[in-house]
Amino acid sequence: MEHFFAKVLSTMAALLAASYLLPGITITGIWAGLFAAVVLGFVNGFIRPIFTILTIPFTILTFGLFLLVINAIMLSLTSVLVPGFYVSGFLSALIGSMIVSFVSSILHNLFEQ
Repeated sequence: MEHFFAKVLSTMAALLAASYLLPGITITGIWAGLFAAVVLGFVNGFIRPIFTILTIPFTILTFGLFLLVINAIMLSLTSVLVPGFYVSGFLSALIGSMIVSFVSSILHNLFEQ
């Protein structure tokens, strides 16, 4: 259970960092950030594997770079599902997904130790 909370908190901090760094991502409050982190976890756990399997030819053709597009789609889908969390366009979602991945992996590694 501690692992779950650490993962959610690191994802929430990464989303807040992305909203601070990018003008195209907006989080209206701390609760919207927490809810967005939980929803992003579920979207990545259930919907992302389906997208990954369906787009295997594109992923192979682009040497794995298409996975960045899938991450951006998952972030955009989360913004559709969560009130108070907004992503303005695909470029913001793409850059935001890279920021979220980078920051959350660093924070998750810090929480594990």
